[in-house]
Amino acid sequence: MEKLTPEVLLYAYASGVFPMAESSESDEIFWFNPEKRGVLPLDGLHISRSLRKVMKSRRYKVTANQCFSDVIAACADREETWINAEITELYTALNRLGRAHSIEVWECGALVGGLYGVSIGAAFFGESMFSHQSNASKIALVGLVARLNLGGYSLLDMQFLTPHLASLGGVEITREA
Repeated sequence: MEKLTPEVLLYAYASGVFPMAESSESDEIFWFNPEKRGVLPLDGLHISRSLRKVMKSRRYKVTANQCFSDVIAACADREETWINAEITELYTALNRLGRAHSIEVWECGALVGGLYGVSIGAAFFGESMFSHQSNASKIALVGLVARLNLGGYSLLDMQFLTPHLASLGGVEITREA
Protein backbone atom coordinates (compact mmCIF):
# COMPACT_ATOMS: atom_id res chain seq x y z
CA MET A 1 0.00 0.00 0.00
CA GLU A 2 1.18 3.50 -0.81
CA LYS A 3 2.08 5.88 1.96
CA LEU A 4 -0.74 8.14 3.06
CA THR A 5 -0.60 11.85 2.30
CA PRO A 6 -1.97 14.82 4.23
CA GLU A 7 -4.44 15.41 1.38
CA VAL A 8 -5.84 11.87 1.65
CA LEU A 9 -6.11 12.31 5.42
CA LEU A 10 -8.09 15.56 5.02
CA TYR A 11 -10.40 13.91 2.51
CA ALA A 12 -10.97 11.03 4.94
CA TYR A 13 -11.86 13.40 7.78
CA ALA A 14 -14.26 15.33 5.53
CA SER A 15 -15.90 11.97 4.78
CA GLY A 16 -16.25 11.07 8.47
CA VAL A 17 -13.37 8.58 8.55
CA PHE A 18 -10.23 8.70 10.71
CA PRO A 19 -7.08 6.54 11.00
CA MET A 20 -5.57 4.58 13.86
CA ALA A 21 -2.66 2.18 14.08
CA GLU A 22 -2.81 -1.04 16.09
CA SER A 23 0.14 0.15 18.22
CA SER A 24 3.15 2.45 18.13
CA GLU A 25 5.21 -0.35 16.54
CA SER A 26 2.63 -1.28 13.90
CA ASP A 27 3.17 -0.28 10.28
CA GLU A 28 -0.48 -0.86 9.40
CA ILE A 29 -3.12 1.86 9.65
CA PHE A 30 -6.83 1.09 9.96
CA TRP A 31 -9.70 3.40 9.01
CA PHE A 32 -12.61 3.96 11.39
CA ASN A 33 -16.12 5.18 10.71
CA PRO A 34 -18.03 4.34 13.90
CA GLU A 35 -21.82 4.03 14.02
CA LYS A 36 -21.86 6.52 16.90
CA ARG A 37 -19.55 9.51 17.32
CA GLY A 38 -18.62 11.45 20.39
CA VAL A 39 -19.07 15.20 20.01
CA LEU A 40 -18.89 18.09 22.42
CA PRO A 41 -21.50 20.78 21.77
CA LEU A 42 -19.49 24.00 21.94
CA ASP A 43 -22.11 25.55 24.19
CA GLY A 44 -22.29 22.44 26.37
CA LEU A 45 -18.86 22.21 27.99
CA HIS A 46 -19.30 21.33 31.67
CA ILE A 47 -16.67 22.90 33.92
CA SER A 48 -16.89 21.57 37.48
CA ARG A 49 -16.50 23.86 40.48
CA SER A 50 -13.18 22.20 41.33
CA LEU A 51 -11.87 22.76 37.79
CA ARG A 52 -13.00 26.41 37.87
CA LYS A 53 -11.09 26.82 41.14
CA VAL A 54 -7.93 25.34 39.59
CA MET A 55 -8.28 27.59 36.54
CA LYS A 56 -8.78 30.70 38.71
CA SER A 57 -5.54 29.93 40.54
CA ARG A 58 -3.66 30.91 37.37
CA ARG A 59 -1.24 28.07 38.11
CA TYR A 60 -1.39 27.01 34.46
CA LYS A 61 -0.71 28.82 31.22
CA VAL A 62 -2.52 27.74 28.03
CA THR A 63 -1.02 28.25 24.57
CA ALA A 64 -1.80 27.12 21.05
CA ASN A 65 0.53 25.68 18.41
CA GLN A 66 3.69 26.36 20.40
CA CYS A 67 5.07 22.80 20.41
CA PHE A 68 2.91 20.51 18.28
CA SER A 69 5.60 17.81 18.04
CA ASP A 70 5.98 17.67 21.82
CA VAL A 71 2.21 17.35 22.27
CA ILE A 72 1.82 14.50 19.80
CA ALA A 73 4.85 12.75 21.34
CA ALA A 74 3.33 13.09 24.83
CA CYS A 75 -0.01 11.76 23.55
CA ALA A 76 1.80 8.73 22.11
CA ASP A 77 3.88 8.15 25.25
CA ARG A 78 1.64 5.61 26.97
CA GLU A 79 1.58 1.87 27.36
CA GLU A 80 -1.08 1.39 24.68
CA THR A 81 -1.35 3.86 21.81
CA TRP A 82 -2.67 4.03 18.28
CA ILE A 83 -0.12 6.71 17.33
CA ASN A 84 2.69 5.21 15.26
CA ALA A 85 5.51 6.85 13.28
CA GLU A 86 3.39 7.32 10.14
CA ILE A 87 0.52 8.89 12.10
CA THR A 88 3.03 11.23 13.76
CA GLU A 89 4.50 12.20 10.35
CA LEU A 90 1.06 12.78 8.81
CA TYR A 91 -0.26 15.01 11.58
CA THR A 92 3.02 16.92 11.78
CA ALA A 93 2.72 17.58 8.04
CA LEU A 94 -0.88 18.74 8.58
CA ASN A 95 0.38 21.05 11.32
CA ARG A 96 2.92 22.58 8.93
CA LEU A 97 0.04 23.13 6.47
CA GLY A 98 -2.00 24.88 9.18
CA ARG A 99 -4.61 22.10 9.32
CA ALA A 100 -3.61 20.34 12.58
CA HIS A 101 -3.31 22.27 15.82
CA SER A 102 -2.25 21.76 19.40
CA ILE A 103 -3.27 23.25 22.70
CA GLU A 104 -0.60 23.17 25.39
CA VAL A 105 -0.89 23.51 29.15
CA TRP A 106 2.17 24.70 31.06
CA GLU A 107 3.08 24.80 34.72
CA CYS A 108 6.26 26.63 35.74
CA GLY A 109 7.52 26.44 32.15
CA ALA A 110 6.98 22.67 31.83
CA LEU A 111 4.51 21.10 29.41
CA VAL A 112 2.04 19.23 31.65
CA GLY A 113 -0.95 18.66 29.38
CA GLY A 114 -2.34 19.18 25.95
CA LEU A 115 -4.25 17.94 22.97
CA TYR A 116 -4.13 18.02 19.19
CA GLY A 117 -6.53 17.64 16.32
CA VAL A 118 -7.47 18.54 12.76
CA SER A 119 -9.37 21.59 11.54
CA ILE A 120 -11.60 21.49 8.46
CA GLY A 121 -13.96 24.38 7.86
CA ALA A 122 -16.04 24.96 11.01
CA ALA A 123 -15.22 21.51 12.44
CA PHE A 124 -12.39 20.48 14.72
CA PHE A 125 -11.59 16.80 15.05
CA GLY A 126 -9.93 16.08 18.37
CA GLU A 127 -7.37 13.32 18.09
CA SER A 128 -5.69 12.77 21.42
CA MET A 129 -4.95 14.43 24.73
CA PHE A 130 -2.54 13.88 27.58
CA SER A 131 -2.08 14.99 31.15
CA HIS A 132 0.98 14.85 33.39
CA GLN A 133 -0.81 16.88 36.10
CA SER A 134 -4.30 16.46 37.43
CA ASN A 135 -6.78 18.52 35.36
CA ALA A 136 -4.23 19.52 32.70
CA SER A 137 -6.05 17.78 29.83
CA LYS A 138 -9.35 19.29 31.01
CA ILE A 139 -7.77 22.74 31.00
CA ALA A 140 -6.52 22.08 27.45
CA LEU A 141 -10.07 21.17 26.41
CA VAL A 142 -11.46 24.35 28.00
CA GLY A 143 -8.83 26.34 26.08
CA LEU A 144 -9.71 24.58 22.84
CA VAL A 145 -13.45 25.17 23.23
CA ALA A 146 -12.82 28.87 23.94
CA ARG A 147 -10.72 29.17 20.77
CA LEU A 148 -13.28 27.27 18.69
CA ASN A 149 -16.10 29.50 19.93
CA LEU A 150 -14.07 32.63 19.14
CA GLY A 151 -13.24 31.23 15.70
CA GLY A 152 -16.88 30.54 14.79
CA TYR A 153 -16.61 26.75 14.81
CA SER A 154 -19.76 24.66 15.05
CA LEU A 155 -18.47 21.12 15.73
CA LEU A 156 -15.96 19.49 18.06
CA ASP A 157 -15.75 15.83 17.06
CA MET A 158 -14.16 13.61 19.73
CA GLN A 159 -14.47 10.33 17.77
CA PHE A 160 -15.48 8.09 20.69
CA LEU A 161 -17.37 9.13 23.80
CA THR A 162 -15.49 8.10 26.93
CA PRO A 163 -16.75 8.53 30.50
CA HIS A 164 -14.12 11.29 30.92
CA LEU A 165 -15.43 13.21 27.89
CA ALA A 166 -19.06 12.60 28.89
CA SER A 167 -18.33 14.19 32.28
CA LEU A 168 -17.22 17.31 30.41
CA GLY A 169 -20.43 17.54 28.36
CA GLY A 170 -19.70 15.16 25.50
CA VAL A 171 -22.61 13.37 23.87
CA GLU A 172 -23.01 10.60 21.34
CA ILE A 173 -24.61 11.14 17.94
CA THR A 174 -25.31 8.74 15.08
CA ARG A 175 -23.10 8.59 12.02
CA GLU A 176 -25.92 10.12 9.96
CA ALA A 177 -26.30 13.10 12.30
